Amino acid sequence: MARAKSVAARGHRKTKRLAKGYKHARSRRVKAAKEAILHAGQYAFHGRKLRKRDLRKLWIVRLNAAARENGLTYKSLIAGLKDKEIKINRKILADIAVSDPKTFEAVVDKIKK
Repeated sequence: MARAKSVAARGHRKTKRLAKGYKHARSRRVKAAKEAILHAGQYAFHGRKLRKRDLRKLWIVRLNAAARENGLTYKSLIAGLKDKEIKINRKILADIAVSDPKTFEAVVDKIKK
């Protein structure tokens, strides 16, 4: 008859599998691995929030640069979009500014009128 393995051993295997690739005791010892996994999860959660923040900053910088090439500032660009009720978000607008400057220039011309 096969030897019965404990429920704790199953949990330990799961913990060690999650900690695979960590250095030293953090991948070998269950207690250290459990703590490392816990912290890794917290860092990952925080990192996802930071990524959103960083991307929005990037879009704003790109829009400001493209707007200044067309004789506007970022502030006046966004205000103009709201006044003319043009509903394009910063992400799409920044992508247009980088990939298709002619279209972005057309949007700026609509705002200037």
